Amino acid sequence: MSSILCIEDDAAVADHIADGLRAAGYQVDIANTGKRGLEMAQAGHYTAIVLDRMLPELDGLTLLTRLRDAGNQVPVVMLSALASLDERVRGLRAGSDDYLTKPFELSELLARLEAVQRRAAPAGEVTKLVEGDLELDLLARRVTWAGRRIELQPREFRLLEYLVRHRGQVVTRSMLLEGVWDYHFDPGTNVIDVHVSRLRKKLDEGGAGSIVQTVRGTGYRVGTEPQPA
Repeated sequence: MSSILCIEDDAAVADHIADGLRAAGYQVDIANTGKRGLEMAQAGHYTAIVLDRMLPELDGLTLLTRLRDAGNQVPVVMLSALASLDERVRGLRAGSDDYLTKPFELSELLARLEAVQRRAAPAGEVTKLVEGDLELDLLARRVTWAGRRIELQPREFRLLEYLVRHRGQVVTRSMLLEGVWDYHFDPGTNVIDVHVSRLRKKLDEGGAGSIVQTVRGTGYRVGTEPQPA
């Protein structure tokens, strides 16, 4: 799953960004100072960073310069109220992949994050999963069946992604709890059954039929081939 680091000292802005990214299916960490942001960026494995220009302890340009000098090439979208051409050029020359001025629309930030991640994806890195006519765009968090869009909630997308990544295998409840919900114990609820049921309904409405199959007494599997009797 794509993981974004948001380095923003304004708590309200950081929460707004994080809520929007999580709703789009991303995992999000927040740092509220430049120093903490640099530490997290160097220690973590993020697919992109949202970086505020003005930060306490360490400003965004200095943070970015240090990150690039250390060889870290994670894609960065810089946010700033400084909208002049000179400031945008400074941000790009410091190593940012894109520069977005405040105030901004969350939808534009999402689109720019998708773009910088797509450009940065190394040759051979998986950005799409395909199973028959089913296609998952992992950067845009989009699902289609034979070209037809199927709207899924973030958790439903993560569930389907996990199943497709394990295509042909039987995926147990324990695997789903740990891989999709990050539970290392069984909460004793029917959370998996509820989400699988919702996912199946949406896939069926989108034309995907019974691509998510139940393996009685064991778990689930994804496949376009009929399940053996």
